[in-house]
Amino acid sequence: MLPTHLEDARLQLDDLLAENTLVLEGAAPYSHDGTGVTWFQDPVDDRIYLHSMFAEHLTYLGYACFDQPDLKATFDFTVRAPQGWVVVSNTAGTQGADGLWTFPATPVMSTYITAIVAGEYESFHQEHGDIPLGLYCRQSLAQYLDVDEIFEITRRGLDFFQHRFGYPYPFQKYDQLFVPAFAAGAMENIACVTHSERMVFRSRVTDAVRLKRAETILHEMAHMWFGDLVTMRWWDDIWLNESFAEYMGFLGCVEATRFKSAWVMFANAAKANATAQDQLPTTHPIVADIPDVEAIQLNLDRITYEKGASALIQLVAWVGEDAFFAGIAAYFKAHAYGNTSLRDFLAALETTSGRDLTSWSTLWLGQAGVNTLEASLVVREGRIMSAAVDQTAPADHPTLRPHHLRVGVFDLQSDRLQLRASIAADIDGASTPISELAGQPAPDLVLVNHEDLTYAKLRLDARSFETASHHLRDLDDPLSRALIWGSFWDMASDAQMRGSDYVAVALANIDVETEAPNVEVLISRMEAAIERYTAPSSRRAARIGFAEAARERLGRAKPASDMQVLWANALIDAATEPPQVAWVRGLLDGASRVDGLAVDFDVRWNAVIALARLGVGDEDLSARELKRDPTDAGLRHRAHARAARPLAAAKEEAWEAVMAGPSLPMKFAIASGFHDVDQAELLEPFVSRYFESLLPLWESHGSEEATWTVRVMYPAAVLSQATVDATDRALARELPGPIRRVLLEGQDRVRRALRAQAFDSA
Repeated sequence: MLPTHLEDARLQLDDLLAENTLVLEGAAPYSHDGTGVTWFQDPVDDRIYLHSMFAEHLTYLGYACFDQPDLKATFDFTVRAPQGWVVVSNTAGTQGADGLWTFPATPVMSTYITAIVAGEYESFHQEHGDIPLGLYCRQSLAQYLDVDEIFEITRRGLDFFQHRFGYPYPFQKYDQLFVPAFAAGAMENIACVTHSERMVFRSRVTDAVRLKRAETILHEMAHMWFGDLVTMRWWDDIWLNESFAEYMGFLGCVEATRFKSAWVMFANAAKANATAQDQLPTTHPIVADIPDVEAIQLNLDRITYEKGASALIQLVAWVGEDAFFAGIAAYFKAHAYGNTSLRDFLAALETTSGRDLTSWSTLWLGQAGVNTLEASLVVREGRIMSAAVDQTAPADHPTLRPHHLRVGVFDLQSDRLQLRASIAADIDGASTPISELAGQPAPDLVLVNHEDLTYAKLRLDARSFETASHHLRDLDDPLSRALIWGSFWDMASDAQMRGSDYVAVALANIDVETEAPNVEVLISRMEAAIERYTAPSSRRAARIGFAEAARERLGRAKPASDMQVLWANALIDAATEPPQVAWVRGLLDGASRVDGLAVDFDVRWNAVIALARLGVGDEDLSARELKRDPTDAGLRHRAHARAARPLAAAKEEAWEAVMAGPSLPMKFAIASGFHDVDQAELLEPFVSRYFESLLPLWESHGSEEATWTVRVMYPAAVLSQATVDATDRALARELPGPIRRVLLEGQDRVRRALRAQAFDSA
């Protein structure tokens, strides 16, 4: 007789025969944290929506199974649902008269990519060749779903991947569902991809946001082959799933959609996120050791996604693009519906390229840390006597890697930075001579990693730094500019460039950028430099100056353009002086009008939150706005605004709300308002309470929710040595591994900010 209560949700099976049949019947509660099967009621119309999220090892929350990626099986589901509901799974289902949906058996697959989505979803359908396509979202959002654009990206993506992979789409349909209360960005369930509703836009968004949505759609589609058709044997190779999909998502944007600047966004944002993560004390090799399922979440980070994708870009440069994709095609044919390891992947590329990748894999995938590359020139009487690329590594991770890259040489001519030459080079060791430059006239700018083929931090030599600081706006190539922007940001983060100087250089050069993804990144970096890297005594003046710069650019932005939206939101966020604040308030009552600017849900809520943060919004401001927008998004925005108020009572209310455990999206909204560097005095009393709550949180919540709560509530806005010391005292105690990691990372970011602020004030 089987027990009715399972210990740790596990059932021990003893005395098994060669073949066994196990039948389990049971019931389980729906979740509200985005794991297992999540239940959601729409506050607009009270309709009910359900979706599953079983990655990476949570399928047991939905049904009894052997939850391990190399234990593949076929699955056939039956679901009883109310009349009027739609039910979607990995295969195309049929609905009986009694409300029973039947889904035929799937191909052989892993448990974590099975899925059930049910509710009163609105649906849209097309066909692409012999592949039925479906889009689904809840009814109250259906009017905002970009059906035509998403179908267009989907069709182009399917053609692109089938061509690049040399293997047809392997499943019988392709459904994409935009589900509420989703815990991730998206999930690659076979033929039943779930996306966060954040990709359904109720307000005017820029092409930066649309590019990211397109990349996410293509990322998940790439998984249909890499991850779903061919699956890793164990979770230590999950990095390859995600890195490959990330690389293919950006490549697909460039080659198959209108988003031709995707690699610039990758350099500006994705790779920058990777290098930041790679410099934390918790960094790890791309191929991480995953001894058990609890270790999976610890290592699903920027190393897994963005650094891994960057390493694949270098691998493609190393073996050649044709050999890379020939190897991928052979890999899919050899291992379809099976499980593989990293060795299988590399073997396929070795066969087509003729290169031994053992050493490359050890240095790039098996060692942590990011290298720094810098050009070193000896110049006499205007000519180069010798040139080299120097490579360094941090003391904790001293590995020097081989890099196949290009060195760009630029001259300033007629107020333009012109490319003189782009020299291919194989960099290895501490210093590699670039003999082609010897005897040439000294350039104004040398850019190591021209064309962005490798993963490394870049340091500009003194002359190149001076040239770029004043003439970055005179360089026409957006990818080269992205690499230089990244070098400037690394210097500010490393306390080698004052935060205030970074903002000044950025404002002096930013107008050359005309693509929204690039401008959006630069605005967010300037905001971060002001908040975290500028001396507190200079912060207000820096913010006022930035707000005025935003106002000036807003005034000359083309009506209804991306630039107008970006600079309007920048001004809202930076408004400090009374005229600036009055302008923000005027957006809500109609007194502030900008030709072409839609004062929609997002703009209005940004204004409400900004006024609340400054303490100039009356108590009922967010309540009145909620009446305009009585959706779950509106509820989260109002919670954000209430938590942002500079009042002790508001902070106490926010603290209790997060610790009491609402849904994860609501926790994130509240935490976003709770933290503010200008409210550090109000937040100081919560520092000790935070560290006292660590173990109680862990013991009273599931590990994922507890880890997430600990992360978002770390006192990162209290930038003081006291926060660093309190973290040290906590780390001296016995703590679960996930909490220890959160503390180490939070402390490192505070230390970095303190170093930058000290440098800024020196």
